[in-house]
Amino acid sequence: MALDRSSQEVGARAAAALETGEDSGFRLSDAFATYLRAMRPLKVAAEFANFSRESLRILAGTSDLKPDPKDWRFKDSAWTDNGIYKRIGQTYVAASRSLENLIDGEADWRTREREKLAVEIITSTLSPTNTLLGNPEALKRAFETGGRSVVTGLRALVHDVQHNGGMPAQVDARHFEVGRNLAATEGSVVFRNDVLEILQYRPRTERVYRRPTLLVTPQINKFYFLDLSPGRSFVEYSVSQGIPTFMVSWRNPGVEQRHWDLDTYVGALVEAIAAVKDITGSKQVNAFGFCAGGITLAALAGYFTTRRDNPIATLSFAVTLLDWSTPALIGVLKAGPILRLAKARSTKSGLNRGKDLGRLFSWLRPNDLVWNYWVNNYLLGKPPPSFDILAWNADSTNLPGALHVNFLDMFEQNPFAEAGALKALGKPVDLGRIKCDAFVTGAINDHLTPWHGCYRTTQLLGGKGTFVLSNAGHIASLVNPPGNPKATYMTGPPPGPDSEAWLAEAKSQQGSWWTAWVKWVSSRSGKQVPAPKALGSKRFPPLEPAPGLYVRARAD
Repeated sequence: MALDRSSQEVGARAAAALETGEDSGFRLSDAFATYLRAMRPLKVAAEFANFSRESLRILAGTSDLKPDPKDWRFKDSAWTDNGIYKRIGQTYVAASRSLENLIDGEADWRTREREKLAVEIITSTLSPTNTLLGNPEALKRAFETGGRSVVTGLRALVHDVQHNGGMPAQVDARHFEVGRNLAATEGSVVFRNDVLEILQYRPRTERVYRRPTLLVTPQINKFYFLDLSPGRSFVEYSVSQGIPTFMVSWRNPGVEQRHWDLDTYVGALVEAIAAVKDITGSKQVNAFGFCAGGITLAALAGYFTTRRDNPIATLSFAVTLLDWSTPALIGVLKAGPILRLAKARSTKSGLNRGKDLGRLFSWLRPNDLVWNYWVNNYLLGKPPPSFDILAWNADSTNLPGALHVNFLDMFEQNPFAEAGALKALGKPVDLGRIKCDAFVTGAINDHLTPWHGCYRTTQLLGGKGTFVLSNAGHIASLVNPPGNPKATYMTGPPPGPDSEAWLAEAKSQQGSWWTAWVKWVSSRSGKQVPAPKALGSKRFPPLEPAPGLYVRARAD
């Protein structure tokens, strides 16, 4: 069937997306080559023998293997009640286990991560649930709809081949619009340079704290994951608590901005902070960096330690890695040949296009971010979900080649861990000289920036640190409004060198870490004063309503 053949083609596109994705800086063949090199003939022979013996038990009906009950692919009752499907599922589990057993357990963690990625892509692609005949849920739906689900799925497949690079659509974004029900918190653009806009949000309380907070967002995403639908907006919550809140909205770069590097972004933030100080009359600001925005903020804070007039009063970091020695899935990129190739490609192309970065991150989690939508859209013939986070995720941004090279250098050399190894605007960065208080968060299920690595930030900085561990994953932990019954976070003692020791003493709290951060930052924001009646200042008047101009630019 066409859908079954196409599932194999998508597997091939996994290789193409990462092999020829010049802007991603990563080739799938490197992960597969690492995995193949780890194989030893005797180990392969032994594992093949184990698989053969298990296959005989499966045929005889005596095997006790079964898919993980939490695996969404095998939730249909046919996988336990139907003899044929039961054996197909058991064979898949046995084959997957054998491939996993060939991973070199004695290799360094980066090699193991590359091997694990290769195995996950192979096994997820070969899952029987990716085919119509191998998916009992899809077959049932085809019969129930008189074949309409299959026709709808084929149409969706053709559309995605023509308009989405052959990748299954992850969201139906037709119901979302930036400025209407996304990024809709009231405010104004009060500062703009070539690199960024600064949004000031209108106060929602009669009195506000004197010291403002500036939110520094990642360059690889648009800012409004912090301002999603009303009721799910970090910004909305922040201003409701009397915190004067400003947001960085980065310009979506094109090829003509290929030369923008870390210094470009740090320099833009220097200008932005000066504008925020002028608007509020405050001598200092509280700064909060998210993910890659936290990396930029750390470089900025290190630069400011070399000046007499340091305008940063406190620092906050969310899901940010500054010490790159921590084991992480992103470690698949840390190999000399891969990094050299990535740098060469960035230098040549000048731009890491958002769609290529999106494909890369999707294939880092193929079951959840590729095959889940394949089954839903094409085999079940259902529309992709309509969800604000997914709509934001699909609104991709580009990354300048020069900044990409800077990030790769950081990844390879780990400069924040060594005083003076990194320079910002010509000044050596020593995080140990940053003596202000810091609030650091990690997420327990974060696959991109594992919480142990985020925790390390508390040890790199020279001031008093507070660490909070949220539930959920990388982005879900950030979109975590109070009132969510599933939300929890952990607080513990002052963070010491051992993250596990901290965890052993930490206590779980019901609710959102947002409330813990508001309490922390409020106590460091000075006295309360009457809220300003107008936004901006004489020198920096409002330019246009939030969410501004830059957020509306699409990645080319």
